[in-house]
Amino acid sequence: MTDHFEAPDPSRLFREARGLIEFPRLFFRFPELVWQPRGKGQPVLILPGYGAGDGSTAILKSYLRLLGYRARGWGLGRNTGSASDLLPRILKRVSSLRRRTKQKVHLVGWSFGGYLARELARERADLIGQVITLGTPVIGGPKYTVVAQRFHRRGIDIEAIAAEVEMRNRIAFTTPVLALYSRRDAVVAWQACIDANAQNVEHIEVRTTHLGFGFSPEVYKIIAQRLAANRAPAADKLQRELSRRRWWGVTRQAKR
Repeated sequence: MTDHFEAPDPSRLFREARGLIEFPRLFFRFPELVWQPRGKGQPVLILPGYGAGDGSTAILKSYLRLLGYRARGWGLGRNTGSASDLLPRILKRVSSLRRRTKQKVHLVGWSFGGYLARELARERADLIGQVITLGTPVIGGPKYTVVAQRFHRRGIDIEAIAAEVEMRNRIAFTTPVLALYSRRDAVVAWQACIDANAQNVEHIEVRTTHLGFGFSPEVYKIIAQRLAANRAPAADKLQRELSRRRWWGVTRQAKR
């Protein structure tokens, strides 16, 4: 298959510095973010991007915990980019969360972390509630990213990786996926984030850089609302019943 786009120009990587403005924007919009729908202890595992670790996702993890989710970092150190090595270890982590919480685990993956989340959901839909990807290349692997030239210089066959990714994409999976992408991304070609074949993937464009995905208030709001929308119907029914009982109890006391 021929793709009609290219990897971002490394000389334009300086544009990622614009992602630094997400920090003050996140602070400024914090009062709005704390009023987003609350979680009910649902497990959320956050997977960092290539070359990063849990430190890069610490703020997002803290925010989701504040909203009431059982958010966890992946606990595997730096993301080495080796899917064959990482996927079994992530599966072990997800299986443990599923067993302890008795609930499906929601995955939030940044860049290559999102690719890992999709592949895990492809293989073990019974464990995964939904997947949210942030600037994740689902076409070509590293071929359409700013690290493509570096991989090529190291003797890594990125065309072979792209062919393997395309083959994997032919395997259907049913887990719902929300894919966030940005045309301002100077690390991953935004076109590579678009999965035009899967029926279960929804795409939303945001205004941030690749580095800004982890700190953007717009991204945080979307994640919070999507996690809440995926709440189990039974849990919602139980919550409404408990709220009704509390209201009825307060009303009865007020009448005495």
